[in-house]
Amino acid sequence: RWFRQHEYVEKLNMHGILSASAGQEQLLTELLVSHAKIPVLIGELISVEIWKHKIFPVLCRLEDFKPRSTFPIYVVLHHEASIINLLETVFFYKEICESAEDSILDLIDYCHRKLTLLAAGSTKAQAADPVPPQELQKQAEMMEFEISLKALSVLRFITDQVDSLPLSALTRMLNTHNLPCLLVELVEHCPWSCWEAGKLKKFENGTWHMVPPEDQVKMTKLDGQVWLALLNLLLSPECQRKYRFDGFNKSQLLKLRAFLTDVLIDQLPNLVEMQRFLSYLAVTEPAAPKKDLILEQVPVIWDHIFKKNSGKWEAIAKHQVKHAFSPTEEELKVQACRWAQTYSLDMMEALAPDKPRCRVCGAEAAKRCSRCRNEWYCTRACQVQHWQKHKPACNLMA
Repeated sequence: RWFRQHEYVEKLNMHGILSASAGQEQLLTELLVSHAKIPVLIGELISVEIWKHKIFPVLCRLEDFKPRSTFPIYVVLHHEASIINLLETVFFYKEICESAEDSILDLIDYCHRKLTLLAAGSTKAQAADPVPPQELQKQAEMMEFEISLKALSVLRFITDQVDSLPLSALTRMLNTHNLPCLLVELVEHCPWSCWEAGKLKKFENGTWHMVPPEDQVKMTKLDGQVWLALLNLLLSPECQRKYRFDGFNKSQLLKLRAFLTDVLIDQLPNLVEMQRFLSYLAVTEPAAPKKDLILEQVPVIWDHIFKKNSGKWEAIAKHQVKHAFSPTEEELKVQACRWAQTYSLDMMEALAPDKPRCRVCGAEAAKRCSRCRNEWYCTRACQVQHWQKHKPACNLMA
């Protein structure tokens, strides 16, 4: 039943990406709002996060756990990435943010946990021998880095709506978690860029790539998300009224002045306002926030799951090994068929950024083998030329 739910989430995620690329995601957002699915997705997101921290390590330690296939576990690990990617796609819209209702507090806490890991640098993948379960652990660590970057984008979209957020959400971002200072840490250490053998590498669109010297000062999308979130949190009058500009916070925020170069401001002109605000902050002592006596909402999803399952993590892991992660050969075949339908070749190709290439000459291809639908060709001549080599594989797949 859970794997079927994952299929639905994965299809929603892929549909969201395709809709966004075509500028037609309005229908998806209306469906998610009208069916009140955003709180459900947030609850599922946090459930899988807890599973990764509490159940997955127990699974990896079990000596008698030797599954025929580790793909079912990988699907659970990937589930978190699918949900956060879907939320990143739709949270651009104000109505989505508002439809989250009280669960927005849980999502803010989730994003804070991910950004804290990102700032600490603990989400970078460590070397591991490619043997299960170490291979799964390595994949989980690599995935964690990308999930944290998606959480950054979601948080920025939440800060876009500071005027329509519940008061407790604003207090949680500014004072409980001190997100402005955490974002300053990300500006300082920039986890999505690094130097390797004297060359600058940056993480963009799901992969690390070398940056040519002429593009090294160019702002990436991730850089932009951090700066936009800071603009939203620091320049909003309501945020300025609630935030504690004490000695520590003030000194941390003033570090941003060193990064506000003319080149950066040319790329994001709104940063001129940030520069003025920091100059004003440097020579003044802002008034302390007014202490209002209010009843503050608190997130409940994380605490509810923890209280309900405290002390049962190992028992849950053993139960899942027996009933979910040790399928028979026949069950694996059935699952494989379902996954093949979910991750269809047509859908994967639609999501791929590059157009297919001819198997023979490497030119851009528009024709494909009609039997197996796996190989691409630019002309009939190339297909005929490749047939003798392709024939055995084609017969097997067809």
